This record gives sequence, structure tokens and C-alpha cells, in this order.
Amino acid sequence: MPLSRRLPVLLSITALGTALSACQSDRPVSGPNRAALPTMERVALAANTCWFKSGDAAFRPYRLAPELNSFSGRPRILAVPRNSPESRPMLVVQAEGNPARLDAFGPMMSGPEGERIKRDVLRWASGTSSC
Repeated sequence: MPLSRRLPVLLSITALGTALSACQSDRPVSGPNRAALPTMERVALAANTCWFKSGDAAFRPYRLAPELNSFSGRPRILAVPRNSPESRPMLVVQAEGNPARLDAFGPMMSGPEGERIKRDVLRWASGTSSC
């Protein structure tokens, strides 16, 4: 094929490549914000829906006590006795840093629901809100 016929084909391939590269971004694919506060906000919303408002038997004796505005840089949620919210929490879930490092502790974590709590919290922290 003579160069004069190949030139339009080469130009159209170059234009296509340029157009495609213009659509690409140097930014990584976006996902949920991994900082401590947004992570704990996601966990708190899902925990409230899936554990407390759903009537889940394991959480029926407790109420959610969110402490997301933490001056310590560790936003957290607590599961406290329903009729005695000033009592010692039975569950503490907190996050710190960016990306958030999660920690869950308290009597409920050593009980029969501990593994489920861990799985739920990790799932919600990653951005999934399903129960």
C-alpha cells in the first residue's frame, strides 16, 4: 500500500489512541474514603440498621451510642445496656488513622457473636452496607 493511502489510516489510529488516553486518569479508581471518621460513619449507619433497628436478638438488650466526634482522633461506636446507657459498654468499635485501623473489643467480642461482629464491621468498613 503506498504511503499516501496509509497516512490517513495512521492518522486515524493515532487520533483514536490520543482520544482514548485523554479518557484515562492518573487517579486510582475511587472507592469509599478510608479515613477513620468516614469509615466509622459507614459502620455506625450499618450497625444501627442491621444490629439495633432490625431487632437482632444479640443486640436487643443494648442500644447504640455513637461517639464519632472524637477529639482523640478515634471515632467509635458503643453497644451499651439499653436501660443503663451510662454503664460500661459491652462492645467498642473504633478506628484511627488514614487508612483507618479498626479495633473492636469488649465482652461481646469474646462471646458467641464475636466472629459475626468482626465480619460485619470489616464488611461495612470496606463500603458494603448490606446486613
